[in-house]
Amino acid sequence: MPARHPLATEGSESVAAPLAQVRELQRRFTQWLATQALPRWALQGWEAERGFQERLAAGGPVHADPRRARVQVRQVYAFAYASELGWRGDPEPLVRGGLALFLQRYRRRDRLFRTLCSADGTPLDERAFLYDQAFVLLALAASRRVLGAQGAFSAEAQALLATLQRLLKRGGPGFYSGLPERLPLLANPHMHLLEAALAWREIDAAPAWQQLVSEISELALRHLIDGGSGALLESFDEDWRRRGDAAGRTIEPGHLFEWAWLLLRAGGPAQQQAAVRLIEIGEQHGVRSGVALNALLDDFTVQDAQARLWPQTERLKANARLAITRPQCWQAVAQAGATLMRYLDVQPAGLWRDRLTAEGTFVAEPAPASTLYHLVAAALELQGALAAAAPR
Repeated sequence: MPARHPLATEGSESVAAPLAQVRELQRRFTQWLATQALPRWALQGWEAERGFQERLAAGGPVHADPRRARVQVRQVYAFAYASELGWRGDPEPLVRGGLALFLQRYRRRDRLFRTLCSADGTPLDERAFLYDQAFVLLALAASRRVLGAQGAFSAEAQALLATLQRLLKRGGPGFYSGLPERLPLLANPHMHLLEAALAWREIDAAPAWQQLVSEISELALRHLIDGGSGALLESFDEDWRRRGDAAGRTIEPGHLFEWAWLLLRAGGPAQQQAAVRLIEIGEQHGVRSGVALNALLDDFTVQDAQARLWPQTERLKANARLAITRPQCWQAVAQAGATLMRYLDVQPAGLWRDRLTAEGTFVAEPAPASTLYHLVAAALELQGALAAAAPR
């Protein structure tokens, strides 16, 4: 029998202290987002004629960076939820303008979206990745919070889903990874496609979204999660068999937590059981000294002892979601939050440090815009979990 998550077992340990720490964490974290990060990225990280910046340094934007499709739509997502975290700016120009510019510049003739353009909109890489398309769907769903059901780009989401079904859907379960590179089959883009389908399921009764949630959840249970260890793998061949190279053996603790968070949201006892096991593995093997590491191998030895910022947010999200029903998990949330705040303790305020070395020092480099999506999602999950825990 696999070991249970030590923070989720029933027992007499008090949860009052870690829960109080988490409430203070939420206050500090959301205040930082609302008064420091979101204002800085709205001012320095957005240009109405050029879109969202890729990175901000202490002195301002790194203007020479080409613009990835995923960053453009991730920033739309972040600002669509900004008001719910207390930001007092106007998200409408960034959400509407960001989507309009993206749809104009990144759409290919086949209606999928290219992966890279220059700052002036010149196409630089025509490849279309499933990963990017998933984030387009997520941003389109989030835009409703600002633009409303009528003003949002809902028709775009339906059209994109139809295009994915036509161009990237496999004969069996799941989707190819992109065009022209269809293989290897990858877990990560399916994870974000599940995230987008869950977001649309909350706001749209069309059966296609629930069907997509069910399909990807079943794919995770049957193929992505190893039946012996309960760990989720990343890279597969045409028949969803794990690849024999190093990529096929890789386990990313951040993705263990992120998949767990999504499977808990998807619902169902099998999904719940799998999610708890993913969190157990992440906590027991993927966390060192309170820090979620980058990568393990399938025997749970460490492959990459560095630690990017985003696995810390995913650890926080998964444990916060599980803590609603298993309050002992607030201890892991408190630890993940304390670690996360170390990455945010930087000047000028509103930026962050992205990489912690195996030796415990942060790498000095500009802050990547792609992380704001993770931070906003973590703050929203923390806010929701604490609200759900309040009656308890």
